Amino acid sequence: MGYFDSIYASGLSHRARTVYMYLKDRCGGQSQCWPAIQTIAGGLGISRSTVKRALAELERAGYIEKEPRRRENGGLSSNLYRVK
Repeated sequence: MGYFDSIYASGLSHRARTVYMYLKDRCGGQSQCWPAIQTIAGGLGISRSTVKRALAELERAGYIEKEPRRRENGGLSSNLYRVK
């Protein structure tokens, strides 16, 4: 299997594993990325609510850390995801 052995053996739902792989791919060799939930949903062909559930599951399991980001005017921007 290789790179994703731990995620395959994790017991996480298929949606969480799929979102994790998406995030890992978007990190580009680093450990962080910041795609919007809508971007993740569109890229995977799943709903925003499914993405939100998957992100929450990944965060609870310790596979990602989520940090809210803000624009200069104080509005919310896409989250920063640290992928482990």
